[in-house]
Amino acid sequence: MSELKAPRPKKFSQHPIYQMVLTRLIEFIRKPQAVFWVYFFPLMMAFSLGIAFREKPVQEIETKVALASQRADATGGQSSSEAPMPGWIEGIKGFQVNKGTLESGLDLLRRGRVDAVVEFASDAGPAGVRIHTDPTRIESNLAKARLEAAFAKSQHPELKPFPDVPLSLGGLRYIDFLIPGLLGINLMGGGLWGVGYALVDLRVRKLLKRFAATPMKVSDLLTSLAISRFIFTMGQLLVLVGVSWLTFGVTVRGNFFEFLFLVCLGGFCFLTIGLFVACRVTTYEAVNGIMNLVMLPMYVFSGVFFSAERFPEFMAPAIKILPLTALNDALRAIMNEGRSLSSLGLELGILIFWTVLCLFLAIRFFKWR
Repeated sequence: MSELKAPRPKKFSQHPIYQMVLTRLIEFIRKPQAVFWVYFFPLMMAFSLGIAFREKPVQEIETKVALASQRADATGGQSSSEAPMPGWIEGIKGFQVNKGTLESGLDLLRRGRVDAVVEFASDAGPAGVRIHTDPTRIESNLAKARLEAAFAKSQHPELKPFPDVPLSLGGLRYIDFLIPGLLGINLMGGGLWGVGYALVDLRVRKLLKRFAATPMKVSDLLTSLAISRFIFTMGQLLVLVGVSWLTFGVTVRGNFFEFLFLVCLGGFCFLTIGLFVACRVTTYEAVNGIMNLVMLPMYVFSGVFFSAERFPEFMAPAIKILPLTALNDALRAIMNEGRSLSSLGLELGILIFWTVLCLFLAIRFFKWR
């Protein structure tokens, strides 16, 4: 008895291969998050990175120098009055000069804002010059060479620079720049995905409807989600900080308790953003799309992997108010520069603003179903 075979389709549109391919394409198109990650995300990354690392016209390299002078008093200490500094160095082409005290100049050098500090030291006589550099930076070594060449070519041959004073400055390596950014995106991911997605999952599985029948308040539910996720996130961050310290020598140069407070504030800020994003969403597809829409600008513009200063200046105000930008800047200020919370008023204000706003909106617009 011969086997029965299905008749071959007469039209190509009825062929199984055609139908299966068409089905898969339709399924793909109906998933907005898949379309976003496959097509739009690479384009947005290419466009954003193209702006950040755009080709600039050839221009002369400027050496950033801080001029500083202090006069020793009768007791041998440092007087607050400044000794006169020669003005001719400000007119040399290729130098960007910043005047101030020795302490402010060294602080700028430590933060990488200037390449060298030229100190006109009173203890070396009226013509003595001391150059402070950071030997770990190529720009600083180049600045030292250019300064010595400028002194040699100047019309003031009496200026004999002292041997430079190399500073052992930490926090200027790329790994020191990167770790705070990774801490920031961990807090962002834990807040948005760990809380927002979990809330939508409860709604999709109809568990929120059961919670609504209990005496539980909205604030009780949201607080429990935030606390539980925050505990998991803190564990992740402790592991990251510990491994970075053991492996790369990354340390917190500021007050460690202020650093912990900032981490807690940043984590709670993103928890409230996650609660607000998911307060009315009813499907997995929708929450995926919204989460990606919220997180992508901060991934690209908030200075996680490279400085946000690479973007054009007209974008700076919008980038500055992003919560991840404020968190990354504050973390780097405490970890790498040793600054205190009292000097980070703008960053703290931005984080508190987003926290209060999103928490209010999440409670206001939350729905159980």
